[in-house]
Amino acid sequence: MMAHPAVSVQPAMVVTTNNVMLNQWSSGVCDCCEDMGICCCGFWCPYCLMCKTSEEFGECLCLPLLEICFGGILHPITLSMRSSMRERFHIKGSIQDDCCVVTCCTVCVWCQMARELKARRHSLVVVNPVHQQPQAFTQPLQPINPAY
Repeated sequence: MMAHPAVSVQPAMVVTTNNVMLNQWSSGVCDCCEDMGICCCGFWCPYCLMCKTSEEFGECLCLPLLEICFGGILHPITLSMRSSMRERFHIKGSIQDDCCVVTCCTVCVWCQMARELKARRHSLVVVNPVHQQPQAFTQPLQPINPAY
């Protein structure tokens, strides 16, 4: 019988509210200049920002591209992503608020969601049960470009 090696470190992304006000967005919709990398990406290539943010949130990379099919004033993917993020992070608000904000400035909403994900990412400490030495690491879902 072959012995199986023990898994000592399990990769994961931990989402927390440290350094972020509870029940509030970490930044406002119009605070795009708080992170110039995200702001520039949203301005010059909004679909790149949308797809990257969607993937980091755990959704399909191509999900935001479905909005091209709908066009016009209606932005169902942005609305569902924003309300889903609000629910996941227990942020105060309503679907009515989300609908108004998404209709007024879709790109600003995606910038806000990207900043929110960035603000809620932090290090995770795992203790190896074999060696009993803490190992600190940051494990995002995808490698993050520092300029982003």
